[in-house]
Amino acid sequence: MCPHQRTKARNFMTEPAPIDLIHLADPDGNSCIVRVTRRLQPGVLTGHDILHADVLASASFVDARLDLFLLPHDLDSWEQQLSNLRPGQTASIGGDSGLSLDIQMHEDGWLSIQVSDPDRLTAVLGTRPGDWITEHRGRLEQVRLAWPREVIETAPGAYEWSPNRKR
Repeated sequence: MCPHQRTKARNFMTEPAPIDLIHLADPDGNSCIVRVTRRLQPGVLTGHDILHADVLASASFVDARLDLFLLPHDLDSWEQQLSNLRPGQTASIGGDSGLSLDIQMHEDGWLSIQVSDPDRLTAVLGTRPGDWITEHRGRLEQVRLAWPREVIETAPGAYEWSPNRKR
């Protein structure tokens, strides 16, 4: 193996495997998955903690893969919304200036999942996943362990590496 190949192999092995932050599916083949795949700009202070995710939406009428970019506050907000979600309410992720995902819980246990990409697609899927909230809290923890927050904002618009940064 040449030195270049060893470097590529070493870098590949240190990258976390993709993790499903959201995975909702039913036996009929309807599904919505938010799969976190990587840091957007590793090693760049202003982009290091932004995560890239693929949103995979599938039903009889749609089969889409869309990009979602998650900021640390998106994960914090998702955690809070999961904790407070009750029938008749909606939990959302994304949407600052791009794709958004809204999950509305109904009284009968069904979920309405709306995927909206302002430039490409809006689709609503329905599924009945069971005890999904507990499972998704665990998924969120897995994402945070794989891609921990490593940049701190010391003042508005001023960033530095966290002393806890893994190198």
